[in-house]
Amino acid sequence: MSIEKRVEATAKNIEGKVQEVIGEVSGNPADKAEGKTKQAEAQVTHTTENIKDELKKALD
Repeated sequence: MSIEKRVEATAKNIEGKVQEVIGEVSGNPADKAEGKTKQAEAQVTHTTENIKDELKKALD
């Protein structure tokens, strides 16, 4: 488990949520889409770290 990667992913998720809201409020669909993309990337990182944790538990 990489705490640093989880922290980075959480920060990216928050950044994406903020950017999505800004895009929605300002009417900028590009910002909104980019925010959603950042959130999806963060979710992939969290899922990857969860899989790594489960594999490590299974091997121990």
